Amino acid sequence: MGIDSVSSMPAPSIEMALKTELAAAGLIAGDARWRPFAGGRTNAIWKVGGGSSAIVCKLYSAAADSPLFPNDADAEALSLTALAGTGLAPELIAAFRTSQGPCLLYRHVEGRSSGADVTEVAGLLTQLHRQKRPSGFRRIPSGAEALRRQGLAILNACSSPRAVTIRNACPDCRAVPTSLPVFLHGDVVPANIVRGRGCLTLIDWQCPAIGDPAEDLATFLSPAMQTLYGGRVVTEGEQNRFLDAYGNPAAAECYLALKPLFHWRMAAHCLWKAERRSVDYAKALELELAELDER
Repeated sequence: MGIDSVSSMPAPSIEMALKTELAAAGLIAGDARWRPFAGGRTNAIWKVGGGSSAIVCKLYSAAADSPLFPNDADAEALSLTALAGTGLAPELIAAFRTSQGPCLLYRHVEGRSSGADVTEVAGLLTQLHRQKRPSGFRRIPSGAEALRRQGLAILNACSSPRAVTIRNACPDCRAVPTSLPVFLHGDVVPANIVRGRGCLTLIDWQCPAIGDPAEDLATFLSPAMQTLYGGRVVTEGEQNRFLDAYGNPAAAECYLALKPLFHWRMAAHCLWKAERRSVDYAKALELELAELDER
C-alpha cells in the first residue's frame, strides 16, 4: 500500500527484462527513458518517458500482500477500467503478465501527493462512492462483528506476546446500521491522493472492494496511515470537518460508532506488519492503541 513506489530501487536486471519484453510487445519505445520511483513500500514503479506522454510501469510484488490490504494487479486493472473518464483514477494503457510478474501500464498523473485539505478529500470520496458499483471485486463484510472477526484473524497470524494484549483490548462497540455498499478505494492514504490539472486523483488501486463507505473514511482518518503516508495525524477538528464535508450523515455516524474497532483492527494490522520487518509500523501501532486508551 502507499504511493506507487518502492523503498529500494528495483534491480537493474529486472528493469532490463521489462524493457526488453515491453519493447518487443510494442507497448513502450525501446529508447524510452526509465526512472524508478523511490520512497514507498509496496511495488516496483518506473516513470517511462516524459512530458504529457509519460506513463507509469508498475510491477507487482507477491510479498506485498497483507490481510487488510491486498496487492491485486487484476483488481487494479478492473478499477482503472471501471473509472475510465471520471478523473478519479489514472488512465489504463495495458495489463499483462511478464517474466517478472504481473505488470500494469497507465498514464502518469502529473502532480504532487499529499497536502490536500480534508474537505477536498471528503469531496473526492463522495464522488467515488457515488459511482456505479462494478462487478468482479471482493466484498468486505461490514459491522461490529465483522470488524472483530477480521481483527482476530490478523492477530491469530501474529506470534509476539503483544498480540495477546491487543486481543484483550478489543473494544465493545454497539451494533449500528451500516450504509449501502459502495465502490471503495481500499487504501485512501495521503500518498495515494495526487493533485494535478486542478483536481485530485486517487492512485494505487491494488486493494479496491465493495463495502461500507465507513471503511474508506476509517483508513483516511487512521493515525497510523496518516503518519506513515502523510507525516502527521489528523486533528479532531479536521476529522469533524472531513465527516461534515463527506455529506453522508449515516456513514459518518456508522464510522463514529465503530471508530474504536477500526483503531483496534488497524493496531492488529500494524503489529502484523511490524513482525514482518516493517519497523516503522511499530510506532504506528502505538498511535492506534493511544486512540483506544483515550476512549
